[in-house]
Amino acid sequence: MSETGTDFVGGCLCGAVRFRSTAPPLTVRYCWCRDWQNFAAGNATVNCVFPRETATIEGETSAYESLAASGNRMHRHFCTTCGTPLFSLAESRPGWIIVRAGVLDDPNQAKPEGTIWVSSAP
Repeated sequence: MSETGTDFVGGCLCGAVRFRSTAPPLTVRYCWCRDWQNFAAGNATVNCVFPRETATIEGETSAYESLAASGNRMHRHFCTTCGTPLFSLAESRPGWIIVRAGVLDDPNQAKPEGTIWVSSAP
């Protein structure tokens, strides 16, 4: 269990992939970068940044690798069955896993603390 007594769990639409973190997010942010707008069909995404060592993933994912505007090489993972975007790994921050808040079983656990890439917002 996490420090708050509640694990952060979630998964994809079809249930083939499950996520669990035993610690709360380091931060939760809205992101308006153009990459996330593409993935979110024009909206910002809400991303929970967890310590990688607290997280486990069960099930098969595929990854799309890209170079972000920040210069970070990103590996964006999604369910191979239903296509749900699940989490990202940044090569420049190997200790983090960036999970989409919408895949949490209780998305109310994710309280955004800030907004990044605002200049890219429509």
